[in-house]
Amino acid sequence: MRPSQPGNLPLELNAFVGRETELTELTAALEAGRLVTVTGVGGVGKSRLAVRAATRCGPRDGAWLVDLTALRDPDLLDHAVVEALELTDHTKRPPRQVLLGHLAERELLLVVDGFEHLVDACASLVRELLVRSAGLRVLAVGRRPLETEGERLFPLAPMPGPDAAALFTDRAAACLPGFVLDDGNRADVVELCRRLDGIPLAVELAAGRLRALSPAQLLARLDDRFRLLTGARRDTPARHQTLRTAIGWSHELCTPRERLLWSRLSVFVGPFDLEAAEYVCAGDGLPADDVLDVLDELLAQSVLTREEGPSGVRYRMLDTVRAYGADWLEAAGEGARMRRRHRDWYVGFATWCELDWFSPRQQEIAALVDAELPNLRAALEFCLTERDETHLGQHLAGTLWFYWVGCGRLTEGRHWLDRALELDGGRAESRLKALWVLGYVAVLQGDAVAALAALHECRDGARHAGSAIAAAYAEHRIGCLALVTDDLPRAEALLRAALERYREIGELNSNVLMGQTELAMVLAFRGELAAAVELCEDVRRVCEDHGERWTLAYALYVLGYAAWTRGEAATARELLAESLDLDHRFHDLLGTVLSIELLALFTAAEGDPAEAAVLQGAASRIWTSVGLPLFGSVHFGGPHVLCERQAREALGDERYEECVRAGAALGLEAAVARALRGGPGNDRTRRLPHHEGREGDGLQQGELRPGQRA
Repeated sequence: MRPSQPGNLPLELNAFVGRETELTELTAALEAGRLVTVTGVGGVGKSRLAVRAATRCGPRDGAWLVDLTALRDPDLLDHAVVEALELTDHTKRPPRQVLLGHLAERELLLVVDGFEHLVDACASLVRELLVRSAGLRVLAVGRRPLETEGERLFPLAPMPGPDAAALFTDRAAACLPGFVLDDGNRADVVELCRRLDGIPLAVELAAGRLRALSPAQLLARLDDRFRLLTGARRDTPARHQTLRTAIGWSHELCTPRERLLWSRLSVFVGPFDLEAAEYVCAGDGLPADDVLDVLDELLAQSVLTREEGPSGVRYRMLDTVRAYGADWLEAAGEGARMRRRHRDWYVGFATWCELDWFSPRQQEIAALVDAELPNLRAALEFCLTERDETHLGQHLAGTLWFYWVGCGRLTEGRHWLDRALELDGGRAESRLKALWVLGYVAVLQGDAVAALAALHECRDGARHAGSAIAAAYAEHRIGCLALVTDDLPRAEALLRAALERYREIGELNSNVLMGQTELAMVLAFRGELAAAVELCEDVRRVCEDHGERWTLAYALYVLGYAAWTRGEAATARELLAESLDLDHRFHDLLGTVLSIELLALFTAAEGDPAEAAVLQGAASRIWTSVGLPLFGSVHFGGPHVLCERQAREALGDERYEECVRAGAALGLEAAVARALRGGPGNDRTRRLPHHEGREGDGLQQGELRPGQRA
């Protein structure tokens, strides 16, 4: 698939050797049916074929891969699909509702890979999505059918001899440069591929051994161990036996330390980095200093794969290979100990990321947590299902507040926080942290009832436990709720009290600066612009000192509004553009939509009501993923009301609604790009005549023009 096309399929795959006939047939099946399921034994090449077929026939809105191999909790299935489709939703709507809304008017292909351990939940989801989304097609990939109405099966057989030999040769040349298939080795390679039943994974594992062994030696070793390593019941399908034989044979050829690392690495779910492997897997026969060398050997033997991304070099174990290692891990009696070490690493990882969030590395931290999300989920699941681990699950779910809130993951954060707080962990501090984070998430989802319940419990619990920090956070977030529900006097009192508590205990981080910015919003809404600007300029200085960018975006929003009221249109646009760009980088939909609403007002006042209406339409679509339009707040809604009034008066109702519909059809990327450039081919950064705004003008009045009173 070309990078310009929509979708999330991998752009670079291993060389696709053979399978051209199957690829053509699968593509035709996809074009003829809405649900096609590729089935076959593990390692037969289902995923690779499916991705290739999807790149050939991706519809208008793209082909999107949902990889379920690392997902264990069926309750997170809908979340995983939302994540794969790169949707961000800040409301309390169930993710299935979000999916149905997104898919309603789109034509796209969903590639659902590795569903067999979640087959019932997956079948139910696919069935509903297909019934209610006319433009959707699904390509499912697994070891068994979904068994749902309308499903067309595409059984994938192992490779025929010539194709398997070609695959072996290709992978062998990558492992051993200069390797070619010739008269001296052809018979051995053909026989080896035949004995491995043409299963691509088995063939690739065998090819990975050519650094040390010739094809003849590989064949001899397979002959010697074939019966011994089958290790399956008589009724196990032959090809399943062959695959296990191939993996077991590769395992048999490993040194004891390689086998040990293989089994211990099986605790990782999804990709992992070297530091994690060294911490989790070292000890008891494998010194930390040796992990890299042993890991390199597993890479050479195709037991592991290496990948690079925004978070750096990471390693991954194919699910079939990982499952084999997990069996050995349990047989060695190390399963529980390794899962606890895995949990310890990711609790430490989250704690470090929370601290480093208040630094110039915010975007790097966001990418790191994105990459580690499958392992963080596994750690959370372990904590919330193992006896005496609940308090660590509460602590971990709370520690990830910056990710849930700052990176557009409110719905998943709510899932884990709700689960953690249903249990009694026996540790006050862990529970209190999870409570204020849940309250924060619920505030941003527009769920005032749940927010108040969590925050009041946190406040009362903080008093009982003598926790000054939990009391400060509870008070802060109750103040935030008062802000978005238009109770400005209460918001001001609570936010000032929380900020004083933070000063008393020496707390300074993104949350504290956000509290100061929220207080500035209260003051701006009340017309006290000079005081609001003073607070935000202070936030700006601290953010610049610490490299903080997420909170800075909100401070820039307030400063941009203040500049606009002073008639400084160019400065206002510059500030709002920077705010919007930062919010979009962090997937913060609330900040994004607030900035677009204000930019729409600027645009209307500058004489382009049609473009202003387009931006309002784009904002309306984003608001459905944030909560009630403008939180239902008179104060946050002021710019919107004024902009709509001006645009309707200039355009007339029919033309205004037409422009709004055009904006609502824009995707998030297009909407942000359009707002940032001020509309197609326009430059609206000219400075308007300066007129001094006055104290008493406020956002809630909805009448502000540059330099004019409400």
